[in-house]
Amino acid sequence: MAAGRPRGIDDAAILRATVDVIGRVGPVGLTLAAVASEVGLVPGTLVQRFGSKRGLLLALAERAANDADALLGRVRAEHAAALAALAALIVAPAGSMATPETFANHLAFLCIDLTDPEFRPFALAVHQAQRRAVEALLAQALLAGDLRPGTNVAALARSVQAIASGAGLIWALDRQGSLERRLRQALDSVLSPHLRPLGTDDLEES
Repeated sequence: MAAGRPRGIDDAAILRATVDVIGRVGPVGLTLAAVASEVGLVPGTLVQRFGSKRGLLLALAERAANDADALLGRVRAEHAAALAALAALIVAPAGSMATPETFANHLAFLCIDLTDPEFRPFALAVHQAQRRAVEALLAQALLAGDLRPGTNVAALARSVQAIASGAGLIWALDRQGSLERRLRQALDSVLSPHLRPLGTDDLEES
């Protein structure tokens, strides 16, 4: 019985299931029973571990903040080029938001982050970690000669974050194509003026 193995499923699996349930019903519609059913436990087990629905959501927010810095290492390990790693970093959120409805449900959780003083520090930590990762990847791209000399990577990182956030909102409204494609198009648009033209090294050496 599920009640007989309360530690058989770790917290990470429960929090992943919580993300899935939020995507389907939003944070308001989320219940401990729905999450428990998702992972094959009973609601009482979640009460023992997290105390309440709010406790579960706070644990999810804290885990996201704690894991945010690790994302840079993962995408960098998977891509030899810094700009390819940057594209993977920006597109990563699309994995849990395949439809406009799912996007809206996750956006509702962000609204909690923005208005609740207990949640906001975690959301801010995620935002700041992403900013550091974007800046680091842009700096690596600059050193590799993929960006124009003198590119202000701090300013460009701010633009990358802003346009990626805006692209998701517009996609959820016009519903054209996939979120992943829209994010890639937005990133290409903001990076394009800063890319070093092909053949620049040959021209400088001649």
